[in-house]
Amino acid sequence: MASEKLLFNNDGLSLTNIKKYILPLFSLENASVSMVKFKDTDKQRAVFKIETERNSYCLKKVYYNEESLLFVYSAMEWLYRNNLNVPRLLPSKNNSRFVLFNNMIFILTPWVAGDKCDFDNSTHINLSCQTLGKIHKVSKNFFPIEGSTKREGLEDFHLSTSKHFNQLLENANYANNIKDRFSNIYLNNLDYNLDLAKLSLEISSTIDSSDLSTSLCHGDYVNKNIIIDDKDNVFIIDFDKCKYDYSSYDISYFLRRLLKRPTTNWDVQITIDVLNSYLKENTLTSSDFKYILAYLAFPQKYWKISRDYYKNIKKCNKKSFVTLLEKGLERTANQLEYVNNMIIILEKYYNVKF
Repeated sequence: MASEKLLFNNDGLSLTNIKKYILPLFSLENASVSMVKFKDTDKQRAVFKIETERNSYCLKKVYYNEESLLFVYSAMEWLYRNNLNVPRLLPSKNNSRFVLFNNMIFILTPWVAGDKCDFDNSTHINLSCQTLGKIHKVSKNFFPIEGSTKREGLEDFHLSTSKHFNQLLENANYANNIKDRFSNIYLNNLDYNLDLAKLSLEISSTIDSSDLSTSLCHGDYVNKNIIIDDKDNVFIIDFDKCKYDYSSYDISYFLRRLLKRPTTNWDVQITIDVLNSYLKENTLTSSDFKYILAYLAFPQKYWKISRDYYKNIKKCNKKSFVTLLEKGLERTANQLEYVNNMIIILEKYYNVKF
């Protein structure tokens, strides 16, 4: 996958520079350009919509290196050739698949038309999970093009859960010593969240890692990256975080984002529908089910917000962290009951032994 190098003027990622320097390399000199997204962080990224009279495209500045891009390209091509609706990297006029520009990498794909998955639409939810089952099924034996970075997860979930559990206890010690507003809220909600963490730890301890399904995983399988058109065709975009990992990670990540919302808050029936939709296309082992439930049981927001707060207490905006913690706690009100109900359901209907 060859690259092309250019010089950039001092205006950085301006629309003028994109139009003047980047678009001609894709023979899009006369196209219009608008910015869709820009994140100026350590992993700077930007998305532009490119429009001609006949077609629309997505121009993306990615934050990873060429070897990682080769892995992403491999993943997208693998899925495309297995009849999944994913965008393909379009070649430049010199047949390269990306443009290297002032040490920045740009890629071009067709613009995917449609609406992002509506988490209040059961058809959208179920189609998304059925598609995820297809992705995992066809990529069990995925391997990237030679020269790619080895992107692999497969971390010991029980070990990471244990570390996070201990951090909750450490944060409780900080809270007892500091006793500010954030700490008081943290301590007032400690018992409930420790119960969740203990359940997660207990369930994860029964996972047999050799029984976990593995495949190519999207890594950010949430509604903004799932586009559904008016004919219910599902398109998957943004493979920036893809890697070879436990299939249950993608399912868990999707479910947690879905279930923490006010209108779908820890809904058991929605979870059952999601699992059954996935099972229309693929299988899940007992350890896969346990991974999913252990992942959903852990009080992620409570842990993450408190970890970040005490790590940065001398320079953080304390009022903002209080707001974040209170908002996060609102979403966990039914979580413990949900986990206990799901244990019963998984044992009874999915033959999972805890």
